[in-house]
Amino acid sequence: MSRIGKQPILIPDKVEVEIQDNLVKTKGPLGELQLEIPRVLEIEKQDNQIVLKFKSKRSGASALWGLFRALVSNLVVGVSEGFKKELIIEGVGYRAELKDDNVVLNLGYSHPIVMQIPQGIKVEIDKSKITISGVDKQLVGQFAADIRSKRKPEPYKGKGIRYEDEHVRRKAGKRAVGGSGA
Repeated sequence: MSRIGKQPILIPDKVEVEIQDNLVKTKGPLGELQLEIPRVLEIEKQDNQIVLKFKSKRSGASALWGLFRALVSNLVVGVSEGFKKELIIEGVGYRAELKDDNVVLNLGYSHPIVMQIPQGIKVEIDKSKITISGVDKQLVGQFAADIRSKRKPEPYKGKGIRYEDEHVRRKAGKRAVGGSGA
């Protein structure tokens, strides 16, 4: 049984939540988001909190209960505070820049990589640090993962793009192994 699904979601003062059938609409200072809830779940707004309940106990319903409680919570947090991911670029000659609504990455390939910034996402670049922010947690995380996938950090010198809180485990190179060298 899901323990996450049991927890009510507190609604901050500056956020408006509207529930129509199984559609949840949230509106706050940073924007608007909406999410459709599956029919096996029932959603209610009580005072200043949102509660999810079962309509029927079918198989897999408790997993959906916890999942959609977390997704609705992300809607509320997104429109009130927003989400942010930070990426660090390491490597000689590796850099990123903004051109119009594109991120241009120079990552040691023979050509620059141009990535279109999705609507609803804000990107800031300061030297070797890329900050991605927005109201939709899934969209922010996916765009950050797409940028990181263009040059993942390698374990020998640590060159590449990594998350700010990511630790890259370093490997010893050929010299540390110590062969006979005959």
